[in-house]
Amino acid sequence: MAFEPEEVSPEEVTDHVDSAIEDNEVVLFMKGDELMPQCGYSRKALGLLTQYREDVETVNVLRATDAYREALERHSGRETIPQTFVDGEFVGGSDILEQLDERGDLEPKLSG
Repeated sequence: MAFEPEEVSPEEVTDHVDSAIEDNEVVLFMKGDELMPQCGYSRKALGLLTQYREDVETVNVLRATDAYREALERHSGRETIPQTFVDGEFVGGSDILEQLDERGDLEPKLSG
């Protein structure tokens, strides 16, 4: 059985990205969801964030990956997945989160 993504218009995706970034302190755009991440980078990013915050909003980009990449690029200048935003500001993907954590900067960044 093949996975068939839902038909979601680019406008709907853009609106969803804009509102998710605006309405949540911490939002992670990822492949899959918090119960079943669909790539190692998304799993790593989620793990790094949830060690300091329980209220991480996740957005599964697999419904319309190309449209999400375009919408996210308008906010971050990057189209890679995963992407994390804190208080409306682009922080980075799993590699940046890992570097911040190793330096001891991730927890303060997530706590405002």
